[in-house]
Amino acid sequence: MPAYVIVEADVLDEEVGLEYWRLAEPSIRRFGGRYLVATVPEAVEGAWPADRRAVVLEFPDLERIREWYDSPEYSAARAVRKSGVEVRMIFADGVRG
Repeated sequence: MPAYVIVEADVLDEEVGLEYWRLAEPSIRRFGGRYLVATVPEAVEGAWPADRRAVVLEFPDLERIREWYDSPEYSAARAVRKSGVEVRMIFADGVRG
């Protein structure tokens, strides 16, 4: 069953954010993931900080997400991210359709 990584990101340094993406994106693909959403969303109800980004990744299952998250490739991306991007991240199972 598909599983998802849902992220709220506050990019404090655009260069760091770009370098993080350059490292993270191929690691996501390597573990069978793909971007479904990567944007500054439009708030419709409630509040969403104007400069916060929303990212949703889809993976084949939670096991692949955990393998990706703990991989050397993504660990390198996380190390870069610490100096200029703050994130809140959750893993979530999808629903059977």
